Amino acid sequence: MPKTFTHETLQPATKSTFYFIGVTTGRSSIRTVFPLWAEELGLGDVEMVGIDMEIHAPQEHYRRVVEFLKGDALSLGALVTTHKIDLYNAAKDLFDEVDPLASLMNEVSCLSKKDGLFVAHAKDPISSGLALDAFLPAGYWNEYAADLFILGAGGSAIAIDWYLNRAERGTDRPRRIIVTNRSPQRLETMQTIHDAGGTDIVLETVTAPTAADNDRFVAEISEHSVVINATGLGKDAPGSPFTDEAVFPRHGVIWDLNYRGNLLFLDQAHTQKESRDLRIEDGWIYFLHGWTQVIAEVFHIDIPTSGPQFIRLGELAASTR
Repeated sequence: MPKTFTHETLQPATKSTFYFIGVTTGRSSIRTVFPLWAEELGLGDVEMVGIDMEIHAPQEHYRRVVEFLKGDALSLGALVTTHKIDLYNAAKDLFDEVDPLASLMNEVSCLSKKDGLFVAHAKDPISSGLALDAFLPAGYWNEYAADLFILGAGGSAIAIDWYLNRAERGTDRPRRIIVTNRSPQRLETMQTIHDAGGTDIVLETVTAPTAADNDRFVAEISEHSVVINATGLGKDAPGSPFTDEAVFPRHGVIWDLNYRGNLLFLDQAHTQKESRDLRIEDGWIYFLHGWTQVIAEVFHIDIPTSGPQFIRLGELAASTR
């Protein structure tokens, strides 16, 4: 049975250990996938351990986890999900080094050790972009002048906004980006980071306390728009950011960052797949890129983002679904 700790039950590692900090880590496919990947990648005798924390946990709980990982000799690093912003804000003074993207986005998705330093990384801007590019063809935004509608303003939403607004994309960017969130604080942070990038793309931030509010806003976006569930609903908590009355954009691309859970958001999209001509994607490819990016950093190895080795890792992961 894979080990799972809380901030209260952490114990010193007895072998090289890689951690997964989340909410319900025992339910993730990575617990069965990681041993297969470790063998394929030649990582040696290494163990994966989960650390479960409540959403928006107290700061002292995050600090306890970070202090433990920093000080424990055989703890190599960790992937952080759900808690990326809260953990960073609670413990950023404990890191010896913070990479530029983590500093810009005020979040951390990867913790690693190198040359005696404990380092915070933001990998989501890279992994979310790789996942998006895997199913959205180059030139998509130029062809359709569509909107991007993101539900939720957490770390993943911020990362996607940054990726699509990079200057090197030229004009292949959304016409506008609309982000809704139940509370305004995350939206303010996202607006600040968006503006810091100097982009000319308009970011519209909307406080939407209820699913019915989200229904109204999605009804106003253009055909071919991309709609992303970045709320965690369906995985970290049950439900969907929409009610069953929501109408998806005709010819839209519907992406749920989750791949496990009750996935009500995807169920809602599938009921309109034919009538609205929708393309529907779950979070599986995001899962693959997210984990391989962090494993490469923590274990100081190169993992390609495409080609035979990446395909092989995907096949091994898929064999556990």
